[in-house]
Amino acid sequence: MAEADHPPVEGWTPPTALERQRILHRSRSVAVVGASANLARASYFVLTYLLSSSTDFDVYPVNPRAAGNEILGRRVYASLADLPVTPDIVDVFRRAEDLPAVADETIAAGAPVFWAQLGLWSAEAARRCTAAGLDVVMDRCLKIEHARFHGGLHLAGFDTGVVSSRRKLQNKAN
Repeated sequence: MAEADHPPVEGWTPPTALERQRILHRSRSVAVVGASANLARASYFVLTYLLSSSTDFDVYPVNPRAAGNEILGRRVYASLADLPVTPDIVDVFRRAEDLPAVADETIAAGAPVFWAQLGLWSAEAARRCTAAGLDVVMDRCLKIEHARFHGGLHLAGFDTGVVSSRRKLQNKAN
């Protein structure tokens, strides 16, 4: 469902592209709530990107079922309250019905940004976070947005700048 397909939320307007870019520019740490060691999960793919040389984020996986273990060499925490820092962004990979509770945890942790991944939307979470003064981004992928603003989408095959169905010609000068 596209952002425009969601019902309006009183007191909250989805951030513009420029506002999302500013959020990413000023942020240095990301807590990934719902992080998974399963290679098939979107959270694993996003963690891989956030830990790559494409970003300079400090990344903290959060998953109570994997707490104490490691994902991609990073210690997994049980909750936002257990983190050694207050994250700048809480990036959420949980079911939509879990978002209000994660919003409350984000507020309690003092994080300034609540970010719900693609396909995730909760008017209640947006209301709670907005009332607490947080920036709220929903139904957007942090990895895609970061790559979009840092010229890296082509690395993942999303935006090569070529609008064509033709194959590249091979140089047969050999």
